[in-house]
Amino acid sequence: MLDLNQVRLAVVGLGYVGLPLAVEFGKVRPVIGFDIDGKRIEGLTRGHDVTLEVSDEELASASQLRFSADHRELTEANVYIVTVPTPIDEHKRPDLRPLLSASETIGKVLKEGDVVIYESTVYPGATEEDCVPVLEKMSGLTFNRDFFVGYSPERINPGDKAHRLASIVKVTSGSTAEAADLVDGLYKQIITAGTHKAASIKVAEAAKVIENTQRDLNIALVNELAVIFNRMGIDTEAVLTAAGTKWNFLPFRPGLVGGHCIGVDPYYLTHKAQAIGYHPEIILAGRRINDNMGAYVVSQLVKSMLKKRIQVEGARILILGLTFKENCPDTRNTRVVDIVRELRDYNVRVDIYDPWVDPGEAQEEYGITPVPEPAGNQYDGIILAVAHNQFRALTAPTIRAWGKDAFVLYDLKHVLPAELVDLRL
Repeated sequence: MLDLNQVRLAVVGLGYVGLPLAVEFGKVRPVIGFDIDGKRIEGLTRGHDVTLEVSDEELASASQLRFSADHRELTEANVYIVTVPTPIDEHKRPDLRPLLSASETIGKVLKEGDVVIYESTVYPGATEEDCVPVLEKMSGLTFNRDFFVGYSPERINPGDKAHRLASIVKVTSGSTAEAADLVDGLYKQIITAGTHKAASIKVAEAAKVIENTQRDLNIALVNELAVIFNRMGIDTEAVLTAAGTKWNFLPFRPGLVGGHCIGVDPYYLTHKAQAIGYHPEIILAGRRINDNMGAYVVSQLVKSMLKKRIQVEGARILILGLTFKENCPDTRNTRVVDIVRELRDYNVRVDIYDPWVDPGEAQEEYGITPVPEPAGNQYDGIILAVAHNQFRALTAPTIRAWGKDAFVLYDLKHVLPAELVDLRL
């Protein structure tokens, strides 16, 4: 087994998870930052991260980090950290293709004594049951004799400048006791908050997947409460504020649940549960509630428009925000698109304004071209969908000036005072 002084590190996948990791390690040891996206490598080599997770100054501080899209350079490494996406497909099933492709790439350069550490979110068992066979096949080596694996789930929160990689406790694990010690020791070099060595890789995998499943269910609960209170004519935010005066009340708020974690991870756990013959009722019920919130928002908007005698077909609606959360450019699995699709079923024209979004990426991913700036007195409905700081800085009169004489203002994020909007979630 390698010792820490022998480690030659490569980080495979330089997205929201991999780049901050590579940068932190690049401050203390030589690191190869690898990604198959040549455009991504070019941008990072020039010293800029388009995801804005790492500032130009932070990137420059990683003096021992170099970037490459050439897989042959991975031969120089003996420890590989895999940080590629693990999305779901159109049928909400785990899509392991990026993970297995990365395993193939590493398997081609894997040598005796090497260690592969996975950070991507998976269901319990995926590392050893899905990834390891690929490593063995591509390398011709034998697991836990010639090479070893570890699992240390990522806990990156895109756009969060308070909870950064080094200040979040890191769960670690390994396929043998010695491998677990190596993985744990390696992360301790950069994680100031400390580490937690899990009993096994499966325990670490399960811990990660339930973190976001728990959040998903809590948000589903308040989403369902919002629907109930709306029917009763009760302001949900007022209820949650009152309930929040109790010391152990959890401060969750209703809303759209998207992104690459909370809206995805539960499906990894339910997939595995169903594969072993168990139907997870509560988890899937929560997913159904959250996945249906876009349709609920549109139904409420349409009802309010009709009450104001605003013709729905042919109406023009402005949506403020496209990203899956505030103050970040990440549009992966954003549920704002659910609102867009529902509105288009009514033959409504939809404009989206989001200063955080790259227009080219929005067009390529969703067929949406954001407007550069909303026009005044143009909209039959306005939905404030994402609480970017830029939107919080706007006054209600500024936003209302974009609407026609008769229009509906729907504030999903409680940015504006209740008396100045028509609807709140």
